[in-house]
Amino acid sequence: MNDNTKTLSVTKAHMTALMAAITFSIAACNPSSNNSNKATAQDNSTEIAEPKFKKEGELTFISTDGKEIRKINIEIADDEQQREQGLMYRKSMSDTEGMLFKFSKSEPQSFWMHNTYISLDIIYVNENKEIVKIYKEAKPLSDQGLDSEKNAQYVVEVIGGFCDKFGVKEGDKISF
Repeated sequence: MNDNTKTLSVTKAHMTALMAAITFSIAACNPSSNNSNKATAQDNSTEIAEPKFKKEGELTFISTDGKEIRKINIEIADDEQQREQGLMYRKSMSDTEGMLFKFSKSEPQSFWMHNTYISLDIIYVNENKEIVKIYKEAKPLSDQGLDSEKNAQYVVEVIGGFCDKFGVKEGDKISF
């Protein structure tokens, strides 16, 4: 066998292995595949470890008459990656925890519940830290957009039912 034949044989072997790997990958990812061992997107999401709460600050809900309604510990999402992740993959949260999303300017916002396993109250807050819109008990795993309807610079997510339980309503304020 000369050097050219060896190179050609190695190249064919590599190509065969590469094609087999590509074929396997396509079959594993193809939702219409009959492969009973394939994982669905839903199955894949359950394999992700549940993020643990990490206190990064405190936030207080304040009634329209200036009285403290409730203080919670918060995680802060103030960059694109943190805002995209949000509370996805959480399986539990207490009513003493929440997440504050901070944006650089006040403008219409829209959130969804993609890969979010627990119901949340989603609270839109304007640049004056006034609550302008609340979605109570947003449906888990929904891809439906929940629009702020008004400009919002902040969004607070708390466990579903929080606003009803503690009497938080539109017009109230937050402080952090």
